[in-house]
Amino acid sequence: MNFSTKFRQSGNRLLSRIPEQNIVMVLSMMVGIISSLAAVVLKNSVFYTHRLLQDAFPNNEFNYLYLAFPIIGITLTVLFIRFFVKDDLSHGVTKILYAIGRKNGHIKRHHTYSSLVSSTLTVGFGGSVGLEAPIALTGSAIGSQLGSFFHLNNKSLILLTACGTSAAVAAIFNAPIAGMLFAIEILMLDMTASSLLPLLVSVVTATSFSYLFLGKDIMFNEIPSDLDYAMKNLVWYIILGVLTGLMSLYFVRTNDWVSRSFRRVRKPVFKILFGGTILSLLIFVFPTFFGEGYDMLASIMNGKGNVVFNNSPLYMFQFSDITLLLFLLALLLLKPFATAFTNAAGGIGGVFAPSLFVGGVTGFILITFCNRFLGLDLSVINFTLAGMAGVMGSIMKAPLMAIFLIAEISGGYQLLIPLILCTVSSYILFYSFEKYSVYTKPLAQQGDLITHDKNKQALTQLKVTDFISDDFQCVPPDATLFDLTKVIEKSKRNIFPMVDGKGIFYGLVILDDVRHLIFHPENYDKPVDEYAFVPKESIHPEESMFSVVRKFETSGNYNIPVVDEQGRYHGFISRANVYTKYREYIEEISED
Repeated sequence: MNFSTKFRQSGNRLLSRIPEQNIVMVLSMMVGIISSLAAVVLKNSVFYTHRLLQDAFPNNEFNYLYLAFPIIGITLTVLFIRFFVKDDLSHGVTKILYAIGRKNGHIKRHHTYSSLVSSTLTVGFGGSVGLEAPIALTGSAIGSQLGSFFHLNNKSLILLTACGTSAAVAAIFNAPIAGMLFAIEILMLDMTASSLLPLLVSVVTATSFSYLFLGKDIMFNEIPSDLDYAMKNLVWYIILGVLTGLMSLYFVRTNDWVSRSFRRVRKPVFKILFGGTILSLLIFVFPTFFGEGYDMLASIMNGKGNVVFNNSPLYMFQFSDITLLLFLLALLLLKPFATAFTNAAGGIGGVFAPSLFVGGVTGFILITFCNRFLGLDLSVINFTLAGMAGVMGSIMKAPLMAIFLIAEISGGYQLLIPLILCTVSSYILFYSFEKYSVYTKPLAQQGDLITHDKNKQALTQLKVTDFISDDFQCVPPDATLFDLTKVIEKSKRNIFPMVDGKGIFYGLVILDDVRHLIFHPENYDKPVDEYAFVPKESIHPEESMFSVVRKFETSGNYNIPVVDEQGRYHGFISRANVYTKYREYIEEISED
């Protein structure tokens, strides 16, 4: 036995003596540190890539390089994924939800770095998406890998995965409360004392290290600290909430339409050419689409609205308020397309930044119209911030996270009432038409969505393949009653599936249906298939447990055969086994 093996065994014996809850607390701090460092690396890599490219941009006039950079970035991203990663990196937050819902928090190791590289190439070269989803996936992978290394149970592994995600979000925004609320509202983590403390440790640790490397003000560092509002203007925040709710619907449905359209394009090269070309044209005309767009939001909140014309071929038209509003309206309507085409073409990024962009521009349009055409004196900063919260809270189905995120990144906690009014109004309108968030909709369609409802969560986690019993004695379709008596002699069951040599299922024989015959030898030559029947219900190996439970309830059966689409027999599922496992899982996730 070599030294490394002895060392590992000694370490495992030592860890076995430490309560797992204490191990999780220590690991949550490590996750916070590593995730914050990953956020720092990502922020700086994109910043310096931007800086390198923008040295070639002349000021205040359009630049043809905008037509090339996005396509180059997406091409490099696709090549990196195809030849180095060889896995799908899109839909980062949806992947985290799937890992929690179906894989007990297990996330592949390459996600600890692959999303960092791919999103740097995409956003650094101008892709109109955000960095938050890639860094969230990176943080979750860090938590998952640490938990797996220490052989933690599934519940602790899921918790560390959520800690990594929350820490990454907290670090990139310098917003610990928003990071924790991300786990509660978006990851739908069940909140108990045992899960709350590790989350708090990870987000505080991540925010502290982010502050150490990036400073206190990561975003919007020029916003005045004396934000306030007038009670008489609260109705305008409700109106803004209605507008942001409509824009949230427009954003999500535009994204869905573009995604569905690109599924018909099979070859990646055509996706790059088609999607990349449209994206490059959009960025060429509207350079504020280049990258995340936070710089433009900061500028308009500080009274520099004309910055939206910078480097655009339309800059010569910035001569009136109407022209500015029309240009802003074009930005508002086309930004969702720029984001959708970036991802559809093969780029890697999320909708955090685009949702803030769309919400901020919505608020700025309303305030510009009210102040310049209605003679009001409303706060540009307040309404821009409220709009950001309204759109983010709706499309992500995370109103609390959106409210506190905006309060934390702006230092505007005194704006909580306007933020709540706008976000709640937007949320109510949006979910009158859309049941799921931009992250959960794909999972809901597949039946893989976890929820705060423990019953639904348990059924989502359980799989048909975990319950299949294959100890039932089979009889061939051409068997006689005499052959069946030999099978009955060896069986402890009273159900006998009829299966041929290729495993094809033909039906069932119930012992009670032939009991009166098998004690009379004169019946032994009769074929068994005369007494077999095809059950009304069967279960597919990939069927959801929601469907399985419904079949047990409606049929009243205690055992249902498992048969795939080719008609092959796999075994039986017992109602008793399903409900026993279900109760065990409910007890496990309900532990405090």
